[in-house]
Amino acid sequence: MKQHQSDKGDEVLIEAARNVRDKAYARYSGYRVGAAIEDDKGNIHVGCNVENAAFPEGSCAEANAIGAMVAAGGQTIRKIAVAGGRDTTEACTPCGGCRQRICEFSGADTVIILQADDGKPVHYDIDTLLPRSFVLL
Repeated sequence: MKQHQSDKGDEVLIEAARNVRDKAYARYSGYRVGAAIEDDKGNIHVGCNVENAAFPEGSCAEANAIGAMVAAGGQTIRKIAVAGGRDTTEACTPCGGCRQRICEFSGADTVIILQADDGKPVHYDIDTLLPRSFVLL
């Protein structure tokens, strides 16, 4: 797996993802997810999952953070951190749909920051999480 080194800015992004995770509306699954994006301009955008009784009409944290980025004028994800879990944060990877959404706004240097089972951050690129992704030319 292709992994990237951490830097000081990662901690800010991870903390933002953990903080917004606490605001998630996860009434049905109890599984709260937060995502924080640093865009191409250095701005941070957050989103949390929002479930709905009309399953599967909820929305993922990553999709909501991407929507916030686009609404604010961001065009490319420089980094995205994802934090999820029921009672405490645990290893949580984006679903397949969100991996494709992240790919849509990723560049070759985009870093995806996830939490390993030991609680430490692990850094990936989109090609590792979504090999041979679908891209329109």
